[in-house]
Amino acid sequence: MAQKPIRQIVFDIETSGCNLTDLSESQQEYLLRDALKETNETLRQQKTDDAERFLSLYPFTAKVVAIGMFDVQNEKSVVYYESPNGAEEEWHSEDGKVIYKSFSEKAMLEKFWHVMEKTDQIITFNGRNFDVPFLMLRSAKLHVKPSKNFMGYRYDTKQHIDLLEQFTFYSATRKFNLDFYCHGFDIPTPKSNEVSGMEVHNLYQAGRIKDIAVYCGKDIVATYKLFKIWERYLKF
Repeated sequence: MAQKPIRQIVFDIETSGCNLTDLSESQQEYLLRDALKETNETLRQQKTDDAERFLSLYPFTAKVVAIGMFDVQNEKSVVYYESPNGAEEEWHSEDGKVIYKSFSEKAMLEKFWHVMEKTDQIITFNGRNFDVPFLMLRSAKLHVKPSKNFMGYRYDTKQHIDLLEQFTFYSATRKFNLDFYCHGFDIPTPKSNEVSGMEVHNLYQAGRIKDIAVYCGKDIVATYKLFKIWERYLKF
């Protein structure tokens, strides 16, 4: 009897941080502790700006604004993105390979974990250090129970293939960002002069959430193509 193929999903998230002033005084003091110790005014401002910029990296100071999932077997994608007014909307890319759906952040997380419940293996880029723990903690904050734990044994790729771990041989070599690897392997990069991971917060503040969703959709395709390079040449 032929073995049933496993369901593989490539996924990526986009996040946007809150304003520093939205946090409690004790939280602000904790995040700015290095800046407050700085006597040089220029360096103090730089460290303050960095602290504000890094708010997008923490599940207690940022929200999920997009989740992109690429089904490896079907080579089709779905991108959930936050609806600013709570209304649900659905539209498709021109080639019909990407479905975009808007929900509240909590609904996005619930639907994501529903998909993960039926997924055998995920493929991420830096998912162990960012995407997965962010989603798990953010879900807990919003009272959503994750359906699976993809933060298991680091060196076991049965459930989770983190491509950054694989291309650095588990941190034995230098880490590069996704854009750098894409250029290195001649993969079309999702980055542009206008849209990149660092610009997501500014786009979100400008109300350009659909642009973030499209960018997220391109990110997961690039990650999938990088996965195929690893699978063909570096998987043992």
